[in-house]
Amino acid sequence: MFQLKLAVTVKCEEELLWNQKLNYYFPFLNSSDAASKKNEFHDRNLALFEDELDIRPKVSSLLSRLVNYTNITQGAKEHEEEESAEASRRKTPKSPNMGTMMGVYLPCLQNIFGVILFLRLTWIVGMAGIVQSLLIVLMCCSCTMLTAISMSAIATNGVVPAGGAYFMISRSLGPEFGGAVGLCFYLGTTFASAMYILGAIEIFLKYLVPQAAIFHDTEPHRSDSAMLNNMRVYGSLCLSLMAVVVFVGVKYVNKLASLFLACVIISIVAIYAGAIKSVTHPPEFPICMLGNRTLVRDRFDVCAKTITKGNITVPSQLWDKFCLPGNTSSAHCDDYFNQNNVTEIQGIPGLGSGIIRDNMWGNYLEKGELLEKAGLQSVNAHGALENFGMYVSADIATSFTLLVGIFFPSATGIMAGSNRSGDLKDAQKSIPVGTILAITTTSLVYFSSVVLFGSCIEGVVLRDKFGDAVKKNLVVGTLAWPSPWVIVIGSFFSTVGAGLQSLTGAPRLLQAIAKDNIIPFLRVGQHSSDVVFGHGKTNGEPTWALLLTGLIAELGILIASLDMVAPILSMFFLMCYLFVNLACAVQTLLRTPNWRPRFKYYHWALSFLGMSMCLALMFISSWYYAIVAMGIAGMIYKYIEYQGAEKEWGDGIRGLSLSAARYALLRLEAGPPHTKNWRPQLLVLLKLDEDLHVKYPRLLTFASQLKAGKGLTIVGSVIHGNFLDSYGEMQAAEQAIKNIMETERVKGFCQVVVASKVREGIVHLIQSCGLGGMKHNTVVMGWPYGWRQSEDPRAWKTFINTVRCTTAAQLALMVPKNVSFYPSNHERFTDGNIDVWWIVHDGGMLMLLPFLLKQHKVWRKCKMRIFTVAQMDDNSIQMKKDLATFLYQLRIEAEVEVVEMHDSDISAYTYERTLMMEQRSQMLRQMRLSSAERQREVGLHSLVRMGSLYSDEEEEIVEAPPEKVQMTWTREKCEAERRNKNNAPENFRELISLKPDQSNVRRMHTAVKLNEVIVNRSHDARLVLLNMPGPPRNTDGDENYMEFLEVLTEGLERVLLVRGGGREVITIYS
Repeated sequence: MFQLKLAVTVKCEEELLWNQKLNYYFPFLNSSDAASKKNEFHDRNLALFEDELDIRPKVSSLLSRLVNYTNITQGAKEHEEEESAEASRRKTPKSPNMGTMMGVYLPCLQNIFGVILFLRLTWIVGMAGIVQSLLIVLMCCSCTMLTAISMSAIATNGVVPAGGAYFMISRSLGPEFGGAVGLCFYLGTTFASAMYILGAIEIFLKYLVPQAAIFHDTEPHRSDSAMLNNMRVYGSLCLSLMAVVVFVGVKYVNKLASLFLACVIISIVAIYAGAIKSVTHPPEFPICMLGNRTLVRDRFDVCAKTITKGNITVPSQLWDKFCLPGNTSSAHCDDYFNQNNVTEIQGIPGLGSGIIRDNMWGNYLEKGELLEKAGLQSVNAHGALENFGMYVSADIATSFTLLVGIFFPSATGIMAGSNRSGDLKDAQKSIPVGTILAITTTSLVYFSSVVLFGSCIEGVVLRDKFGDAVKKNLVVGTLAWPSPWVIVIGSFFSTVGAGLQSLTGAPRLLQAIAKDNIIPFLRVGQHSSDVVFGHGKTNGEPTWALLLTGLIAELGILIASLDMVAPILSMFFLMCYLFVNLACAVQTLLRTPNWRPRFKYYHWALSFLGMSMCLALMFISSWYYAIVAMGIAGMIYKYIEYQGAEKEWGDGIRGLSLSAARYALLRLEAGPPHTKNWRPQLLVLLKLDEDLHVKYPRLLTFASQLKAGKGLTIVGSVIHGNFLDSYGEMQAAEQAIKNIMETERVKGFCQVVVASKVREGIVHLIQSCGLGGMKHNTVVMGWPYGWRQSEDPRAWKTFINTVRCTTAAQLALMVPKNVSFYPSNHERFTDGNIDVWWIVHDGGMLMLLPFLLKQHKVWRKCKMRIFTVAQMDDNSIQMKKDLATFLYQLRIEAEVEVVEMHDSDISAYTYERTLMMEQRSQMLRQMRLSSAERQREVGLHSLVRMGSLYSDEEEEIVEAPPEKVQMTWTREKCEAERRNKNNAPENFRELISLKPDQSNVRRMHTAVKLNEVIVNRSHDARLVLLNMPGPPRNTDGDENYMEFLEVLTEGLERVLLVRGGGREVITIYS
C-alpha cells in the first residue's frame, strides 16, 4: 500500500513538473487543455503512449495551441501586476499593430536625442575642436551600433518581455549577471532622469526665467555656488512634481511622448535651417572683446570705452566697470583695460566664413582660465581681481576623456525598441531595422552638427558654455532659425519629457527585477506577496519602486552639475552595453541549440569589439567612476551568488560552465595528477535510517573540515530494494542528503543508488562515481558500531568487503571511529594536539591529512605531533633526526617522537584475550549453523529485510521466491538428527579445550602493545591518526580482524584509521 501511494505521488509530481516546464517555455499554452480533452488521447495509433499523454501531449494538440497563440501587448503592462481573473475575462487582448517606424524608430530617436545635443555639443566642439569631436562621436556611436547589432541578435532569438536589456542579459548570462547588470541599468536610467531634470532647470534658470534664481552671489566672479544651490532647490521641486505626475497618471506621460518628440525634431530642423541661412544672412550676435579676452555681454550696453552724447564724449558702462565711477582719468583704470582696445567681432560668421579652419583643433582650458581668441592683438598686463567677473571663463577643467564621458549619454537610448517587442507586428524584423536605422540617423545628425557648429560659430562662443558672450542666449539657439526661442522652448520640453519617461521606466525596470525574485534585499518577507518593489497600488503602478527611484534621483539632483552627473550614468549604461555584447558573443561561441536569431548580420568578433569599446570608454571617460561601477556590479553579483539564485533560465554562463567542465575533464584524462596537486577527492559513504535520515551527520562535518570547499566531494548512499519500486524513496534520500550537505556546508555532489544488496551497491558507488578524470581517490566510511553484540555478521562483513574493494581499486580509505565525538563546525579547539602514529609508510597520507585539517578554523590552533615506532634493531636517535629532516623538507611543522617497543614475551592477558576471541567466533559460528538448520526445518528459504549502508540486516544468500517445501522423513534422517542433538555437549567440550592460533596470538600481541603505547602518549589528544591494518587474505579470519581493530583503538576518544591508496601523495620537491 505504501509503495502504491508513493508511486502515485511520484506520478503526480512528474506531471506537475512537466506542466510547469511547459508553462515556462510556452507561457501561452494552457496546460488545462490536456485534462479537459482527455478523451482524445485514446487514439488507436497511440496506444503505446496513452498512459503518458496527460503529461506528454500529442504533437498535433501542441501545434494547434501554438497556432492559436496571440501576442499580448507587453509595453508598460508587463511591469504591472496581473489583473484579476474577472478583468482578464472581460478584456480581449489587442493584437499588435505597430510597425517599424512608430514602434521602434521614433521611440529610439526620442530616447537618443536629449539634453546633451542642445546644451553641451557646441561646447564640446569648441573645447575639443572638430577633429576630436568627430572622434568622440565616432567612438560613442560605434559602441552603440555594435551593441545594437548584438542586441538585435538577442532580441530576435525569441520574444523579449518587459525589462528590455535586463531580460536579455539575465536570460543569456544567468541570474547573477542579470541581477548585477539589471541594477546597473536601473541606476543608469535613474541618474538619466536626474540629468534631464538638471538640464531642464539649467534651461529654465539660464535662458527662460533668469529672475527666478533664489540665491545670488555677492562676488560676481564666484557665482558657481549660488547657481548650484538654485539647481538643487528647483531640481528637487521638479523631481517631486514629476514623481507625482508619474504616480497619478503615467498614461498621460505616454500620450505626451509624441509632443516631446515633435519638440526635438522641430529644434533639430531649426538648427539645420539656421545653418543654411547663415551662408547668405548670418544672424547678428556681436561679441565684445577686450584685447583677445571675451567679455560678459549682458553687464554693459555698448561695446566701447567711451560714448558720444551730443558733442560730449563720456565714459561708457564698460569704462565704469573697469575704472573708478565718475572718473575719466585712465590712471584710475585697470591696467589691462588701459593697454588693450575694445573690439567687436561677429559671433556667428556663417557657413561660408571659413571659421572652420580656426575651430579644427582643440583648445582645452583649466578651471578659471579666460576665453581668448587667437589672432587678436593683446598686451599682457596684470588685471584687478575684482574685474575677473567681466570676462568669460571656464567653469571646469576640460580634457578629451572628460568630454567623452559627458557626450556618451547622448548616444544611449537604443533599448527603446526592444522594450516594445510585444507591441510590434513583426518584432523579429522591426527591432533590428528600426534600432540600427535610428542609430544611423542620430549618428549622421551628430556628425553633421559637429561640422556645422565648427563651420558657423566663432570659437570663443563655442567654448562659452552658458552663452555669456552672446547676452545669455543658448549658444545653439543663436544659430537656429527663425528664432533662438525655438531651440530654448523645444529643448526645455524635450528634456522635461525625457526626464518623465526615465522616471516612468526606471521603477518598472526595478519592478521587473524584483518580480524575478533573484535579489533578496528587494523583498522584505519570504512570500511572493512580500516582494515590496515588485508590487504597487491597485492600478499596478510600482509605488515603492517609484519612491526608491525618486530618492536615488535626488542624489543626482544634489550633485547639481550636469557635467558631473553625465559621466556617472555613462558608466552604468556602458556596463549594461558591455554585457549585452558579452551575452551575444557567449551564445554565438557556445552554439547552443536554442541560439537561432532571425537577425543574421552579427558575429562574435563584432560583439567582442563592442565589449572592448565599452570597457575602453568606461576607463577613458573616468577611470575611478569605472572602478566604482564595476565594484558595485561585482558586489551585487557575489551577493546574488552567495544568497543562491535558484533560477534556471538556460543562460549562456551555464552553457559556458558545461563547455569549460568538458574541456577540463578532457584535460584531466591526460593522466593522473602530479603528487604536488594531489588532494583527497572524497567519496563519503553515508548510512540512512528507516526514515531516510542520515545516521552519522558528523561524517559530513569531518569531510567539510578536511576539504574546506576545495576539490571534489561525492556523498553516496545505498537504498536496499528494487529500482522500479524504490525510485521515489531514492529521490527522497537524495533530497535529505542534499539538505544535510547544505547544513554542514559541504560543497559537492550527491549520488544514491538502489541495489538488491547493500554490499553490491557500495561496490557500484566505488566503481562508478565521478566522471572521467574527476573521480574520487579517497573513501570515507563510518565504523560498524555494535558489531560485537550482534549475532548477524553482515554488518562487519560489509565493512571488511568495502575495505577490500578500496584496496583493490587503489583508493585511499579513512574510517573515523567514534565520529559522534568529532567537533562540529561551530566549535573551536584553542589548544591540544593532533597525534599521528606513523607505523608503516602508506604514501604519506598521515602527513597530509593533519595539514589539511589545520587549514580549518576548528583545528587551526592544534599542534601536530608525529610518533613513529622503533624496534630493537633500529637506531631511535637517528630515526628522530631523519624524521625531523623529512618534515622540514616537507614544510610541515610538527613535534617528532620515536617510541621504542622492546621485544617482550606474550603476556597471559594477550593469550587469554586471543582465546576468548576465537571461542566467541566458534560459538557464533555454531549458533548460526544451528539457526540455519532450524530454518530449513520450517522451510524458511528467504528473509524479509530492510537495510542501508553496511546494514545489520544485509543478506548473504541469494534471494529466492518463497516456495512450499515438503520434508520427507526417513529412518536414516531421523537417526542423523538424533546424533546431532547428542553431539551438542561434545561441541561445548571442544569449545572449552580450544587452543588459539599462534598467528592470531601474535597479531593480538601487536595490537595490545601498540594500544598501550598510544593510549599512554595520546590519551588527551584532540585527534589520533593511525595506520589501518589491512584485512586478512583468508576471509575466515575477518571477525578476528575486527577484534584486532577494536583492541588497537581501545581507550581513545577520536581515532581516524587511514589506509593509503598505493601512491605517494606528498613530496619534498617544489
